[in-house]
Amino acid sequence: MRWRQMTADDLDKVVAVARVAFPDHPEERACFAERLALSPDLCFVLADGDDVAGYLIAYPWPLGRIPPLNSLLGALPEARDALYLHDLALRPDARGGGHTQAILGLLFGRAVGTPIALVSVNDSAAFWRAQGFADKDATGLAEKLASYGPDARYMVRT
Repeated sequence: MRWRQMTADDLDKVVAVARVAFPDHPEERACFAERLALSPDLCFVLADGDDVAGYLIAYPWPLGRIPPLNSLLGALPEARDALYLHDLALRPDARGGGHTQAILGLLFGRAVGTPIALVSVNDSAAFWRAQGFADKDATGLAEKLASYGPDARYMVRT
């Protein structure tokens, strides 16, 4: 398995991985398709041929803001001073092989000098802290964060 750029042909398989990885945070296929269209250079899949076992989706976004869960963006905002790591997901059978470190290394390399923000879900804040992310003040984000679940945290890596 190796990481490669995501294509539109991968979208159904990406949605299948998302359903396994984020059962409490469902998103429609249209959300994945739109993010791929808006930022194709920051969307990747972990694949072996046609088998997709994981994905990463990121896009330019304003620091201190988060998109509502399962929503279309319409367009990227003009003012965008960070990357937003929308999702990183692996099927359970693809975990433990160093794939997460490989794709994060690629993303961090592309983001040199640019903060990366995310919303930590599924009790993953400790994992993200180990990757250099820190909890940030979520004043003004409480309503949107609530849609991500009770353990959601806004985190940033500078």
